[in-house]
Amino acid sequence: MAALAPKAANEIAAALKQQRAILLAVGIFSGVLNVLALTGAFYMLQVYDRVLPSGSVATLIGLTVLMGGLYIAFGLLDFFRIRLMSRVGMRFDRLVSGRIFALVHSAAVSAQRADASLEPIRDLDQIRGFLSGMGPASLFDLPWMPIYLAVIAMLHPVLGAFALAGAMILALLTGLAEVMSKAPTAAATASHRERHGLAEAARRNGEAVQALGMGQHLARRWQLVNDRYMTDQMRAADATTLMGTLARVVRFMLQSGILGLGAFYAISGALSPGAIIAGSITLSRALAPLDSAIAHWRGFMGARQSYRRLVMLFSEPGAGLGDTPQVALPEPRDTLQVSKLVASPPAARQPTLKGIDFSLAAGDGLGIIGPTASGKSTLARTLVGVWKPGSPASAVRLDGAAIDQWSSDRLGRHIGYLPQDIALFGGTVAANIARFDPTARDEEIIAAARAAGCHDMIVQLEAGYQTEIGESGANLSGGQRQRIALARALFRDPFLVVLDEPNANLDQQGETALTQAIIGVRRRRGIAIVIAHRPATLSSLNKVLVIANGQTQDFGPRDEVLRRVLKAQAGAAAVSGTRNTAGTTAEAASDTSDIREPSDA
Repeated sequence: MAALAPKAANEIAAALKQQRAILLAVGIFSGVLNVLALTGAFYMLQVYDRVLPSGSVATLIGLTVLMGGLYIAFGLLDFFRIRLMSRVGMRFDRLVSGRIFALVHSAAVSAQRADASLEPIRDLDQIRGFLSGMGPASLFDLPWMPIYLAVIAMLHPVLGAFALAGAMILALLTGLAEVMSKAPTAAATASHRERHGLAEAARRNGEAVQALGMGQHLARRWQLVNDRYMTDQMRAADATTLMGTLARVVRFMLQSGILGLGAFYAISGALSPGAIIAGSITLSRALAPLDSAIAHWRGFMGARQSYRRLVMLFSEPGAGLGDTPQVALPEPRDTLQVSKLVASPPAARQPTLKGIDFSLAAGDGLGIIGPTASGKSTLARTLVGVWKPGSPASAVRLDGAAIDQWSSDRLGRHIGYLPQDIALFGGTVAANIARFDPTARDEEIIAAARAAGCHDMIVQLEAGYQTEIGESGANLSGGQRQRIALARALFRDPFLVVLDEPNANLDQQGETALTQAIIGVRRRRGIAIVIAHRPATLSSLNKVLVIANGQTQDFGPRDEVLRRVLKAQAGAAAVSGTRNTAGTTAEAASDTSDIREPSDA
């Protein structure tokens, strides 16, 4: 824990510290409960030492009524203690679950967290489940062990020494439970993560699995991973079960042993019969917290490992517990500047972009072309703030301000983004277009749909804008998903609109709607940037950026750049004797006959 970032550790610990009032109440309840737990011992002591020798029925009735009332109070306090502990887990969940969800959905853009899947949420569930159970209650009961042992010693010193020795044996077994279960529990956690990741990948890619006949191969791999998980799980369970069984055996032997030891001293008159029974009951209560701690040790180990993983997750660069408060900058209206941009995917060792420079003004439309793996999508993600510039000298600026001067929520208001992976969410068409903003007005949603040219398509769906699209838009065709995602990108007229291969699934009607949408962005003085693979897309743009190997090859007015690209390709073809028609640049530049400015369209 010493290597963990102190701030991250303190932030998570603060969420636990906010439960101090409830935990204090639980501690008070535990204290009263442990006092009331002596009811049975003292009842038996009084029955054997007072009622039986005197033969007083009235005394027996009075003691029984008192005993019943105390046990009822014990039950009520225990019930409320359990309810309070469940509130501790729930309140902790509420304090950190929002940020954990934010980390989960940003995992793919956080360094080395792209494979984390839903593990942080499962870690949160593990901690909440432990806090809401009886495991913490046993920790509150442990400090009362010396008091119980002292009560036994008051009955007879030898009985007290016997009970102390038994408690030390159980404490040793608790330590062994820690040692024996640590490694198996860690292994079971790791194999569970691998097992869940394989199942989730198979679910996401179910169509490819079925179409490519991968089912049996993946099933065999699943069986191997699942068998390893079950083995690790069994070893972890065996370790805690062994210690739990040993603890129960020792406890039973101690409870019976103290009866025999008490009988030995009772024969000589050094101990009363009631003290024998009281000592046995008190010893049982004294050892119960240790027995309970061993029984819940596996949950404690899991919660501790989950806590450490969350601390490490929050301590990673860029994974603070919220955006740093920023000055509310005015809405960008004029320029986009990209300076010496160096960027790469998370955890990549070498930069994908190497010094990209360009600037755009309001009303500009930029087409980005280049061969496969040239860095086009990396540039798109960096422009919208998904990935961060990779060097201090790099910058993406809106109206002169670096985009990291906006919080992610405020920046998103000014950004429209259509990624290659469209990424719609389960819900209605309207909710997806509105970016799930509950304050979105109907007219804003319809305006975005009209800007994307898909209003008529939407109203023809079964329930129109209230049509449920299914997980990832499974109920829609590829073209419908792309056009709805375009409407989402245009929602509330963002200043910067970045479209990554926006026409990949579009028919001719969709292509026309896309062209008009780009023209609409430029006419309202926004900036449109399109990663293009088809010449028709460039017709609505006035500038072109050509990149290859992560570097700028050409930038300028569209027609001039495309003429230079064609001339360079013609020269290369003449030298090689063969015209190279492969590659995105060649395709994008192969036809300029239909390219016109938006004002001419």
